[in-house]
Amino acid sequence: MLLHGFLETLEEAPTADPGFLARGIKLMSEQTVRMTRLVNDLLTLSRLENSNQTVADDKVNVPGLLQSLQREAMALSGGRHTIRVETRSDDWLLGSMDELRSAFGNLVTNAVRYTPQGGTIELIWERVNGNPVFTVKDTGIGIESHHLSRLTERFYRVDKSRSRETGGTGLGLAIVKHVTNRHQGQLEIDSAPGKGSTFSVTFPDTRITPGHDSDHTASEAPRRASN
Repeated sequence: MLLHGFLETLEEAPTADPGFLARGIKLMSEQTVRMTRLVNDLLTLSRLENSNQTVADDKVNVPGLLQSLQREAMALSGGRHTIRVETRSDDWLLGSMDELRSAFGNLVTNAVRYTPQGGTIELIWERVNGNPVFTVKDTGIGIESHHLSRLTERFYRVDKSRSRETGGTGLGLAIVKHVTNRHQGQLEIDSAPGKGSTFSVTFPDTRITPGHDSDHTASEAPRRASN
């Protein structure tokens, strides 16, 4: 492991030059962040896979959640992308706030990581044929069709070197799949190399619930569109 190797080097050469130490500390910090992210994703996935409990019945303010996810995506992007929210429905969902935030957040984070600088990412909440649908659309590098059916497998990598560069754990889409299934939803992926990707989660209309600003999941009023 890279972290272990640097620690051994520092033990053997405690007076290494400052430049080497600075590079080593930076790389060790990055490795620690990746390991923490991996452990957290493994714990989340394990809970989802082994849970015998029914999904929580939180009233989830999805329009408000999209605004929060947009802010997080903008922080992760660091100004490299245009990130838009399209709120075409005021619907709230009945389900687990924590699980839905995790699933939606993974889709948004992936879009930021795999979209080159200058690209656009859209978060869309709408009704399609009576069903609530959450969509993340990007202008990223895209994915070849033969990979699509396996994307939700644990640790499946389209490109191992690309995954290392972006810091992904290989578990994000597996988490999305399990959360979607627990909410009786359906995940659809449309992508092609050079044409970006669209990830959509469709929920049954039985999960639509009236929202109230006084509920604990409400943080802000929904807006129709924001940049």
